[in-house]
Amino acid sequence: MQKRLTFLAPLAFVAALALPAAAQDTVTADPSTVVATVGDTEITVGHMIVAWASLPEQYQGLPDDVLFQGILDQLVQQSALQQQFDGELPPRIDLQLENERRSLTAGEAINQLMEEPLDEADVQAAYETDYGNAEQETEYNASHILVETEEAALAVIEEIEGGADFAEVAREKSTGPSGPNGGQLGWFGTGAMVPEFEQAVVDLEVGAVSAPVKTQFGWHIITLNESRIQDAPALEEVREQIELQLRQIRVQSEIEAVTAAADVDRSGAEGIAPEVIKQTTVLE
Repeated sequence: MQKRLTFLAPLAFVAALALPAAAQDTVTADPSTVVATVGDTEITVGHMIVAWASLPEQYQGLPDDVLFQGILDQLVQQSALQQQFDGELPPRIDLQLENERRSLTAGEAINQLMEEPLDEADVQAAYETDYGNAEQETEYNASHILVETEEAALAVIEEIEGGADFAEVAREKSTGPSGPNGGQLGWFGTGAMVPEFEQAVVDLEVGAVSAPVKTQFGWHIITLNESRIQDAPALEEVREQIELQLRQIRVQSEIEAVTAAADVDRSGAEGIAPEVIKQTTVLE
């Protein structure tokens, strides 16, 4: 099968990454502006914009001057090659163009559906469904001291019960990364910690210190600083994701509806061996 021309050489990309991007004022593109001609073929700013948009994402961030020259060179080369081609184009070219047009047109239909306004009542209903009856989750703010053995953990508890400050002991004796911060772990919800640690936190009263808790990391002494009920987010905090979800549902429903309403006859596919789709040589 035909392969598209590669945009620039790999070494050119490596070199371009080191080039500083030129400072430019924001300009409004006129897609009809002719930037080059190859014989009678015109290459416009519009052609270049489409070529840029089809580049892999890692190439789109190159400096504008490098991209401009590279894309222009590519389009000039393609035009020159097109004009020197002698002979009949293989059937796959027309088929590729048909598929490309079909795909692009379908994409525009989807864009139209995605851009249609949503009924605010539908947004509110979706919010109530997702968050209105959601159980409120308890969040915990805890600190811990991590040591290697149960004996060391018991010694730490004895020290704290004797009046030592939990945070100071954590800074002195905890082997965990939170030690320098007094063992402070911040706020977390269920599922954020390993089960043994989480259960110990849930069972604690605020201000209490746990018995030694063993996990795969070692032995923990935990204190619960605070707990709170995490309320459901406000509508405006999740509006974007709710609207996206509603638009996607609308698109999927429309795809199913128009497909069901279309005069579709798949009988021609019956009896066709599935492996024929890999026989690209028949299109040469």
